[in-house]
Amino acid sequence: MRGLSPTTVHGAEVEDSEPGPEVRVLVIGAGNINFGSDEGPWNHSQRLEQKLGPRLKVVGLVDPAESRAQCVLDAKATTFAAPAYAQTVIYPSTQAAVKALASNPPDLILLGSPPAFRGTTDPSRGFNTEVQLSDGFPKAALFVEKPVSTGSVDEVKAVADLLESRKANLVSVGYMLRYSAAVQKMKQIIEENNLTVMMTSARYVMAYEKSAKVAWWNKSIDCGPIVEQATHFCDLSRYFGGEVDLETIMAHSVEWYEKPGQLSKIPFDEQVIPEDERIPRFTSATWKYDSGAIGHLEHGVALQGTEFSTELAVFADGYQLKLVDPYNRPTLYVRRPGNDIEEVHAFHDDDPFLSEMATFIDTAATGKAKLPILSSYADAVKTYEMTWAIRWASEKTRRARK
Repeated sequence: MRGLSPTTVHGAEVEDSEPGPEVRVLVIGAGNINFGSDEGPWNHSQRLEQKLGPRLKVVGLVDPAESRAQCVLDAKATTFAAPAYAQTVIYPSTQAAVKALASNPPDLILLGSPPAFRGTTDPSRGFNTEVQLSDGFPKAALFVEKPVSTGSVDEVKAVADLLESRKANLVSVGYMLRYSAAVQKMKQIIEENNLTVMMTSARYVMAYEKSAKVAWWNKSIDCGPIVEQATHFCDLSRYFGGEVDLETIMAHSVEWYEKPGQLSKIPFDEQVIPEDERIPRFTSATWKYDSGAIGHLEHGVALQGTEFSTELAVFADGYQLKLVDPYNRPTLYVRRPGNDIEEVHAFHDDDPFLSEMATFIDTAATGKAKLPILSSYADAVKTYEMTWAIRWASEKTRRARK
């Protein structure tokens, strides 16, 4: 795989690939994270198409729901990327794909199946997906979506240990905000000025009325909004603050049965979810970093419409770095010593999903990219462990239901 330059095809910016071999890709999961939705900017297949252009060959799509997978492929057949999917085979399981492609393996694998179906070394239920892929395709680069699992932290650590010990597969985990140009600008300011972070403060308030995925509202399936959604801001907090002393985490929540937690526009009847598994509406958490700095997170299920309210602030001696709306229109406000007026840096044309995917592809091809892989599997496990610690801390302090 060689260097690429952008062009426009049918109104969409893609990448012109220099002459070179095709790039064989196996996609696991025909859902929103790989193929897009109306809820957000995520769509890994689109970034593959933008980066690789006509060199992309999707050799397989794994999903037990064949009709859903076929709908995805039918939709792709109407786009400029249709040739990339012309020979795509639908497989009902990872095992079936590994067996069928053993003689001509993929170069890249996108693992975007629901986290409940991966993240373990236990083969009994067939959810040891990372192990199967590493065994079957030891030279393929593996891109894993977040969170890495919904299983126990110990099981996920075992997967990390296995992947680290083999050192065969390149692995990148989908914490795309690390690749944001605004986030990298913040890192640059901290490094150039030799700053020591004093505090991080993250706020993520979602717009919930379009969120109709029942599993997301059920803690027994998607583990709740801290583990599933706030994980991005927990990860960014770690990216700036360093390792978290998990024993210092304290948290409180607003629960569904409390008056402030009664929502008016949930897009389905929440009574279908057992009462003990309904998600909290707001969670507030604090902690200490190993460095001595402190961290703070607020996550809320409170807004209506479609726009989320998200921001992350990092404080150091004389400095405030505040990133607002990193998903859609990232804007960085910087206050420096000697000036009370904030600098404003806009990054509205930046696509961290594309930067993340380009880094993954270039590193897999040549070992070099503009940025290194910023989230290994082992590092992502630390974020996973942090989110569970926050959830457990908030559940310990819940008010009893009257």
